[in-house]
Amino acid sequence: MANFDQELDASGLNCPLPILRAKKTLGSMETGQVLRIVATDPGSVKDFEAFSKQTGNELMESGEEGGKFTFLIKKA
Repeated sequence: MANFDQELDASGLNCPLPILRAKKTLGSMETGQVLRIVATDPGSVKDFEAFSKQTGNELMESGEEGGKFTFLIKKA
């Protein structure tokens, strides 16, 4: 797992809340910083892929472990 600057726990939240929270958190971060997101909504996998493409932020890593989905997004 790569290093990250901030973590967002979006466990228990359903689409589109994890994306909205991530967008808000990224907004307060510096360019180049990395946000780690933990979510439990399986739909968040496609959501974060689309979010990264639309916003230009880099989805560095995504994975799933024990029903939790993790994402590393680098702010553009």
